[in-house]
Amino acid sequence: MAFGRLERSPGARPMSDINMTPLIDVMLVLLVIFIITAPLVTSSLPLELPRAEGGQPTSAQAFIALAIDARGQHFVGDAPVDTEQLRERIRAAAARDPLTEVQLRADSAVPYGRVAELLGLLQEAGLSRIGFVTEAPAR
Repeated sequence: MAFGRLERSPGARPMSDINMTPLIDVMLVLLVIFIITAPLVTSSLPLELPRAEGGQPTSAQAFIALAIDARGQHFVGDAPVDTEQLRERIRAAAARDPLTEVQLRADSAVPYGRVAELLGLLQEAGLSRIGFVTEAPAR
């Protein structure tokens, strides 16, 4: 009769490692969703663009996107700017490349006088290639 200890195997140890595979899978799915939806969100400005037939997208290498909302506020890309900042950005774009195209998106509620003022600023800076962005008519 032996009064010694019986050999026991140690119990299961708690798992302290995090399984990263599901986290990486979720991250990659979110990345794919953002990659697919990013080009669809071209502009976040709520503009009611005029409707016109025959407008063709341009393939200009260098362009600057300008917009005027219904209140007359100027935007470069989607960032609001005042008149002086707009002048500086236009002059900088003209200094980089005088053939830079201006893609102008003006809300249909903007009076023609505001658009004419902006065209004057562009010509003063030396930019003469201007494209008016419109929406295709509903069919």
